Amino acid sequence: MDIFDIGELIRQHRKSRGMRQAALASKAGIARSTLVALENGSLPELGFGKICSLLAVLELDITIAPARARRPTLEDLRNDPDME
Repeated sequence: MDIFDIGELIRQHRKSRGMRQAALASKAGIARSTLVALENGSLPELGFGKICSLLAVLELDITIAPARARRPTLEDLRNDPDME
């Protein structure tokens, strides 16, 4: 997962709650322009504290899990017994 995925998930959850960007940004203590850039995928980086603030307002949490070393190839998928 990267910053672009996080921005998209924040946008989806904000919209599902019927919340406007200005309201979320205000409650999270960030500029609306920062939220717009995050949701649009044009923000290359955002501090952890700001992301946590946004998630807290949306009642979301971060989960740490082992990262996949790489994306599966077509061959990997074909050989996956769970795909049968």
